[in-house]
Amino acid sequence: MDTHPVVATGGSAAAASGPLPAHGPKSVLHELEQTLLAIEMIGLGARLQVLEAEVSLPRERLTRLYKELCGTSPPKGMLPFSTDWFLSWRPNAHASMLLGAYRHMVRAGHLDGVRATLAGFRMYREHLSVTGEAAQLSFTRAWMLVRFYERGMLQLARCQCCRGEFVVCANDARQRYICGLCLPPARAGKCRKPGPAGT
Repeated sequence: MDTHPVVATGGSAAAASGPLPAHGPKSVLHELEQTLLAIEMIGLGARLQVLEAEVSLPRERLTRLYKELCGTSPPKGMLPFSTDWFLSWRPNAHASMLLGAYRHMVRAGHLDGVRATLAGFRMYREHLSVTGEAAQLSFTRAWMLVRFYERGMLQLARCQCCRGEFVVCANDARQRYICGLCLPPARAGKCRKPGPAGT
């Protein structure tokens, strides 16, 4: 939501106050919108670094909001920074599902940015609730996946067998791609992980 400078109604008051700042005062509605966005993201498990990147509120306010909602301080540590995690067998299937949902929200839902990521993540979680499959992606992992994709570090390749689209490394030059579902590794599924592998 765009912010608009407040226009004084009294001429003498306007003259006494001097020129308005270049960007004008902050909009209360904009701050409310950003607060609601932060609440939604925290509710889905977003890390503080993700909030700082997507929400235009001070770090101190985001930290207080996180503590109030979660009852604890935000976890410390770096965000996942490697694309390799999304390429292993089970995470790859989930990452491909999430990225498909994200792209659908961009094309059909006319969303963009973190709004599309939020909607895609909710669609991913709803699908898992129907199938009973354990989630592999936390919201922070999903957010990182979208960033890697938008920056060209990861891309989608079409499987030659099932014709589905799956996440691959951008530098992968294979011409005939076969996904891990059609050609699973020897030990696929023998060590089922109980949930998201880190956030």
